[in-house]
Amino acid sequence: MPKQSPKRLYLIPVLSKAFDVLEMVQREAKPMSLENIHQRSHISKTTVYRVLKTLVHRGYLAQSQDGLYRPISNPRKIVFGYGCQSTEMPFSEAVTKSLKAAAVDMGVDLLVLDNQYDSAVAVRNADEFVRNHVDLVIEFQVDQHAAAIIGDKIAGAGIPLIAVDIPHPHAVYFGVDNFRVGFEAGQLLGRHAVQSWSGKVSWVLGLDLEEAGPLALSRITGAFEGVRSQIQNIPIESFVRMDGRGMRDASYRSVLDFLRRHPRDKAILIAAVTDTSALGAIQAARELKRERYIAIVGQDYIEEAAKEIASPRSSLIGSVSHEAHTYGARLIRLGLAMLGGQNVPPYNYVEHKIVELQCAAASKQKIEKAYNIEIHSGNCYPIVLLLD
Repeated sequence: MPKQSPKRLYLIPVLSKAFDVLEMVQREAKPMSLENIHQRSHISKTTVYRVLKTLVHRGYLAQSQDGLYRPISNPRKIVFGYGCQSTEMPFSEAVTKSLKAAAVDMGVDLLVLDNQYDSAVAVRNADEFVRNHVDLVIEFQVDQHAAAIIGDKIAGAGIPLIAVDIPHPHAVYFGVDNFRVGFEAGQLLGRHAVQSWSGKVSWVLGLDLEEAGPLALSRITGAFEGVRSQIQNIPIESFVRMDGRGMRDASYRSVLDFLRRHPRDKAILIAAVTDTSALGAIQAARELKRERYIAIVGQDYIEEAAKEIASPRSSLIGSVSHEAHTYGARLIRLGLAMLGGQNVPPYNYVEHKIVELQCAAASKQKIEKAYNIEIHSGNCYPIVLLLD
């Protein structure tokens, strides 16, 4: 009779090694070191290290301050609390989408609560995170006074905290370098004034977000400095800050009022703290039929702003992309590093890119596909420039 071939086993080698490590630690009556596990398992040290970190991350093992590993009787997944800025803000929604996807990929449960762009709601949500005993909180809200209350509540519960874009006491900061993104937006405005208006500027307006505090306000401070870096002779009294709250309606009202009080003025530069704020300024300029005399640069590069930039008739000449799609993975990794006892920088800056309208003989179809927009402007298209 012919010999029967042995039955094939559909095994995953690295998974088998992970179980070997887990079962070894579970059998021991005392915590084990990485070196001890490596020597007794005969598995490469690199693999043992990665397996141990994964098992700690997934809640099957705990690592003490002296680096020893011990089993946990009732393993559970790590839970991050995330207070999103607002489900009605496009940039906030993009960050939330990125964070949810990264949490799934990295095996972290996410408790998402909507701060509704309201400081009182954000404080209540912080209480909810404490009641749910989350392992770490990622906070995205804009009020500096609420930040102090939230930071104190979270720290009092012994929960690590990451603050997105707006600093909070007791928190690790994650977001853009506010002064730098503002400065580069200002440079773009200044170059436009030089190229289009021979460097003549009547006003430089900054649409601020006063409640967010000094670091967020540095976006507009940076924008003013960026304009000055291109045009040195603008009088200081021509630089005007107004509070648009980062919102469309408030920014629309502020800019509309200003333009009505200066009906004959041309060559007006506007730096907005967000694209949502910039869209309010566009609405005011459009309503008064003064778009051709105004240049605006926003922040975030949301979809509606991308469509405006693609039109050469729009007063929105550019935006600074904060690359929201990259937030999720970096936030989850940062949170896991903090929970793992690693030393992390107090400020963690994300990469940003500037987007402006450029004209060139290029394929309209290719550009439309790349940026998911429809272009009606001949050979003009938005181009993203990575800034070092």
